[in-house]
Amino acid sequence: MIRRAIDVIAAAMLLVISGPLVLAAALAIRIESAGAALYRQRRVGLQGKPFDMLKLRTMVHGAENLGAGLAVNDGDWRITRVGAILRRTSLDELPNLVNVLRGEMSLIGPRPTVAVQVEQYTLRQRGRLAIRPGITGWAQVNGRASLSWAERIELDLYYIEHRSLALDLKILWRTVALVAGGSGVYKGDSGGWELEL
Repeated sequence: MIRRAIDVIAAAMLLVISGPLVLAAALAIRIESAGAALYRQRRVGLQGKPFDMLKLRTMVHGAENLGAGLAVNDGDWRITRVGAILRRTSLDELPNLVNVLRGEMSLIGPRPTVAVQVEQYTLRQRGRLAIRPGITGWAQVNGRASLSWAERIELDLYYIEHRSLALDLKILWRTVALVAGGSGVYKGDSGGWELEL
């Protein structure tokens, strides 16, 4: 309950502070390309419950049905100019704060994934769904999208098994440094998730 209270208070404060920035980014998105500024994607949350995660749109409208689909890498033609800036600074994730207020996400936890990924989890990996997904997490600050999918899951499971106030503060501190540096945004040659057929 204490963790949830902190999530709600912090998310509300951050939404108020970042509101003008989100509005400016939304306007820039609409000016540059057709389609809604806010992007909704169905993700899997606590105990496997689906929810719509909110983000600022960084790609052309309908990008998930074009090119590489869910896979996104540096230089992807579907990423807009405004979107590239939002991705590099992680500002596209600010609407996730609404998901935190709704109780669908937490500030810290494993990043929520799509159903097709969860369907391929082993029994051990399903432990990743034991807590609310987060805006940032242990895997996010230890390589982010540049890690292989198996590595990210193991880091998330480590967090779930060892989470504490000290570890949360360490994640928050590293998140600030990560956002400032803009590293690990894209999967590169070895990172990310691949569909197993």
